[in-house]
Amino acid sequence: MEERNKTLGEFIIENQNAFQYSSGELSRIINSIRLAAKVVSYKVNKAGLVDITGAAGEQNIQGEDQQKLDVYANEIFIQTLINREIVCGIASEENDDFITVRGNDNKHANKYIVLMDPLDGSSNIDVNVSVGTVFSVYRRITPIGTPVAIEDFLQPGTCQVAAGYVIYGTSTMLVYTTGCGVNGFTLNPAIGTFYLSHPNLQFPKDGNIYSINEGNYIQFPQGVKDYLKYCQAEEEDRPYTSRYIGSLVSDIHRNMIKGGIYIYPTSTKAPKGKLRLLYECNPMAFIAEQAGGKASDGFNRIMEIKPTELHERVPFFCGSYNMVEKVEDFMLKAKKE
Repeated sequence: MEERNKTLGEFIIENQNAFQYSSGELSRIINSIRLAAKVVSYKVNKAGLVDITGAAGEQNIQGEDQQKLDVYANEIFIQTLINREIVCGIASEENDDFITVRGNDNKHANKYIVLMDPLDGSSNIDVNVSVGTVFSVYRRITPIGTPVAIEDFLQPGTCQVAAGYVIYGTSTMLVYTTGCGVNGFTLNPAIGTFYLSHPNLQFPKDGNIYSINEGNYIQFPQGVKDYLKYCQAEEEDRPYTSRYIGSLVSDIHRNMIKGGIYIYPTSTKAPKGKLRLLYECNPMAFIAEQAGGKASDGFNRIMEIKPTELHERVPFFCGSYNMVEKVEDFMLKAKKE
């Protein structure tokens, strides 16, 4: 079978050895996410035709205004994962606390937890700009047969067994890794099937795109300011191109294909950073590293950070390996001065 005619289901079966645990379990998790993604994709594409745009009138635990589609996507992903009888716990950006899933036998026998941002960049829905879903999968560390506990969720990113994202744009794509490379699958909406469209995705080692909200420049740490000046200098292959969508999934996806760096640093308004470690930064870091890129908090590897709380925030530098290395040099130099 030609590689690009391969469906997501066929790919999982053929590459079952790429998952260090049971292939049947992985298949059910990815199938749950695939199904939920198709439902959310359908709703995203109807935005503007039905009453699903705009604010829902509530705030999430982050203090952010929930959009109607945030709430809808969250419910769809949670219910789909629960129905597949594979996860024992779920944590979402939209929920204050984690959800314990008992299973039909009520024995807490399932082994996996999923952390997710069900709809990243949802404020872009109203203006017809790409949004996405981010997910991360771990094996529980508490004994099977007991309810999940917070320590099951507060694992470093190095313990992830799978991670991925779905991008809802001109086409809907599911991109994921189980630790053996990164592959992208594009949805054919006519028949509702994901096909392998981007095998073995790789970040170019170097890039010429930087993605950051430069409107907050005055609030950035000195190392970030120095790096931005470097990007804008008319030297060698610079100045680089500035591209910022405001949707983590969209910005990372573009930079992985074209070569670039995504930066969301600390600021005077957000001294710990804004992005969440567990369900945004860790899964994107896993994907980036598996695609030959790098992810850092400016000084340390993202996936080696030991989380201390469910909604922990960190600064995030992710993208082409040499670009992340360069910004780390600027951060370290500024710290020493």
